[in-house]
Amino acid sequence: MTDSIMSKAATMEIPINSNGDTGTLPEDDSLEQAAKLQWNLDEKVGSSRGTRDLQQVMVSGPNLNETSIVSGGYGGTAEGIIPTSSIKGPAVHYNAEFNKRIPVTGIGSNMHHSSSSSSLTAEEVTRGVAVEKLETMKKWGFNTYKCTKQMISERFGRGSRTVDLELEAQIEVLRDTKKKYESVLRLARALTNHFYNMVQTQHALGDTFADLSQKSPELRDEFGYNAETQKLLCKNGETLLGAINFFVSSINTLVKKTMEDTLMTIKMYENARLEFDAYRSDLEELSLGPRDAVAMARIDAAQQQYQVQKDKYERLRSDVIIKLKFLEENKVKVMHKQLLLFHNAISAYFAGNQQQLEQTLKQFNIKLRPPGADKPSWLEEQ
Repeated sequence: MTDSIMSKAATMEIPINSNGDTGTLPEDDSLEQAAKLQWNLDEKVGSSRGTRDLQQVMVSGPNLNETSIVSGGYGGTAEGIIPTSSIKGPAVHYNAEFNKRIPVTGIGSNMHHSSSSSSLTAEEVTRGVAVEKLETMKKWGFNTYKCTKQMISERFGRGSRTVDLELEAQIEVLRDTKKKYESVLRLARALTNHFYNMVQTQHALGDTFADLSQKSPELRDEFGYNAETQKLLCKNGETLLGAINFFVSSINTLVKKTMEDTLMTIKMYENARLEFDAYRSDLEELSLGPRDAVAMARIDAAQQQYQVQKDKYERLRSDVIIKLKFLEENKVKVMHKQLLLFHNAISAYFAGNQQQLEQTLKQFNIKLRPPGADKPSWLEEQ
């Protein structure tokens, strides 16, 4: 470094001031300032801030593109001048302490390489997700095509289907039973609404009779008897409404939840049966074709898919059989209790046996709401 500075100083004019002293070289001062700044920057090597300051020093120092290297001594001709702009290669900076050359372009290239690597990684992840979604859509479309083809073939009588006669009969009985129970539920709700309106009418009629008994002295006893009768009927009617509401709630749970859950499993079973038959038909068609290497590979793949669909079909078939069995047991148990409740409550009410009606509700653990329980109290309304 010293040799290069000395050779550089020998090729430059030395300015003389007014008193004959030699002036300082501005270029040498700038080199010395650059060396001092580089000494401070060496303590921050590795950080992004140090890299940015290093680039600023290189800009503030002597412009290497505007300087020249002279081969001869002072006063040499311009033929020996080699412009530094013609020298190709990475720009370097001299470390004042270790006298090492630090390539300036290396830091920027590393940063560019890291950013490029991160961008490539993000692109690969995005591309992988897109490929996965595309494969999923492709499999779904292929499976839908097979099932649709099998369904059309079955409807037009050209394709065969797997049939379990005993299970199909049980499923048909369940669907027919569900329709009939829905009819019972609809009629029981209608009875509840009509009876509720009748009880409300009896309650209003009893209040009217009681009011007239107070305002009509000549008919006080007659209005009073009828008022007491209507109030008693209203009370028994509210008790019967409690029994009917319990009956309706139990039937609704049986139909809308228990039976519906079993029918959902049956629907899954029927879809699995359709997929199973679709892949079975595909395997049969491939088995009837040629037996070259490509065809054998397709047959092996179809055989694997067929086995997967077969296992799924048999598993869901077993689930349906178990759920039908438990549903039948639950249905008999629930309906035995509810039909007995409905019969005893209706009979006691229309027989005018208030004691038996109340005993029926106690037998089935039915608790009636006290009058006015549906309305919030004045504290709750505040």
